Amino acid sequence: MTDTGRRVHPSRPLDSRPARYPTLAQAEATARRLALRHPDRCRLREVGRSRAGRPLLLLSVDRGPRAVLAVGGPHPNEPVGTAGALRLAELLLERPARPGLSWHLLLCLDPDGAALNAGWLDGPLTMRRHYEHFFRPAFEEQPELLPAADSGRRPMPESLALTGLIDELRPFLQCSLHGVDFGGAFVQLTGPVDGLSERFARSAERAGIPLDIDSYDAIGWASPAPGTYLMPTPGSTGGSRALPDEPELSTWSYAARYGAVTAVLEVPMWAVDAVGDARPHPDARQAIDAAAGALKDRAEELTALLAHVPAHAREASGALVRTAEFNLAVGPQVADEWLRDWRAQPLTVSRVTTAALVAARLPLRVASILLRLLADGRGPGAEAARERARGVVTGSLDQLRHRFGARWVPVQEQLAHQTRAVLTAADCLL
Repeated sequence: MTDTGRRVHPSRPLDSRPARYPTLAQAEATARRLALRHPDRCRLREVGRSRAGRPLLLLSVDRGPRAVLAVGGPHPNEPVGTAGALRLAELLLERPARPGLSWHLLLCLDPDGAALNAGWLDGPLTMRRHYEHFFRPAFEEQPELLPAADSGRRPMPESLALTGLIDELRPFLQCSLHGVDFGGAFVQLTGPVDGLSERFARSAERAGIPLDIDSYDAIGWASPAPGTYLMPTPGSTGGSRALPDEPELSTWSYAARYGAVTAVLEVPMWAVDAVGDARPHPDARQAIDAAAGALKDRAEELTALLAHVPAHAREASGALVRTAEFNLAVGPQVADEWLRDWRAQPLTVSRVTTAALVAARLPLRVASILLRLLADGRGPGAEAARERARGVVTGSLDQLRHRFGARWVPVQEQLAHQTRAVLTAADCLL
């Protein structure tokens, strides 16, 4: 099976919509057409500008006082969010308006980052091409995450646009439309949503997507049902991860001041069925040692290649440099955490698989970014660095395809699950 080999779930046919993600320009054009076609129910407005001056566009459907806010494109390497916001608008406009409700769909929270990923969307949606055009900003440059009060940093304009929108709309539900490159579907909640877990699980099964039942993104968090996680409350000590993404420093918890629940909805591009395996891993200690060792070795190897990035590339592509440096710093910390906290624990197949996916994915991301930065480097050192980075990319992709059995989830199935989850969460809270 190729990267984009179509595996059709036997319970229902795929719909006839094109199996593509829209580019941001295509998404904006579609939103304008919807607003022109449905002026009685639909309107499009600019709610802010990105750091580079790109517009942040909000498509609103209906005018009821109780608002749902859906945030597309929070991470630029996850194009399903922008596609999901559009698909949700289309679904809503195909149905009668629900009295008292309004729906507000932010097309893309990080359009600058989306521009650095856009090349993938114009050609075959393969793993290799995805990473040839890969970009995901360093932690401090992700708009959903707010700076700590003592950090000395100001929120980014994209962050301020989103918090301002939350202040304006006071939604009862905020849905953050995320995707993962490899793994399964899961939802992270700032508060309980009765009835969501069961329907979310059925939706994922209908789409042929496994649930991530022991997610690396939610270590130490309460899990009331498989694939559902409750974020720690601000000030609690839930979780033990090396990555500095505490939920209280996010626009997710910001909405709680108005009584909103935030649902962070994750859907994979390539499904890995083992993330749904709750059985004890037969040799977790050896597997964790191997994953940690591989992650440390790759981080050391790739760190050495940074010295070959030309000065002009560093200046012209600072965001790429910063994300490479950030991931290379985080990788060994993550590996040390595994060795310190996990080796003596009984672990599920799911947890070990998610760790091994991180150990394969993080070097793949960095090596791919380095290839972009090294593209026009001169001399034998630069060529040798490119060859080593290519080797990491090829080896990581082979591992993901063959060891993990990663299989493409058709875009329309990703969208169907994500939009069902938004509609279900709203239903459960009403």
